Amino acid sequence: MAPPGLKVTVKRWSAVASWTWTADDDVCGICHMALDGCAPGAAGPGDDSPVVWGKCAHNFHLLCISTWLQSKTSCPICRRNWEFAPSAPPPSATLAEDG
Repeated sequence: MAPPGLKVTVKRWSAVASWTWTADDDVCGICHMALDGCAPGAAGPGDDSPVVWGKCAHNFHLLCISTWLQSKTSCPICRRNWEFAPSAPPPSATLAEDG
């Protein structure tokens, strides 16, 4: 137990955070890195490496699909014409696409 009146000065502090989403896949279909991790070339997960969905219900790191779309126009998984979805599809829609 610390003596009464002891003062502690914090000189350095590192925070840790986590985030998640409702996707059945664990890895990006392009870079094969964890979707909750960091895409190659991104400074960090989250805002620097968000997960985006296509209307076909496949999801990728934004940096990965953006690089892919510089030379192709199709989804890397199903080869349908790539269109960004306005939001993540509901889980039942993802299952219906895969099934």
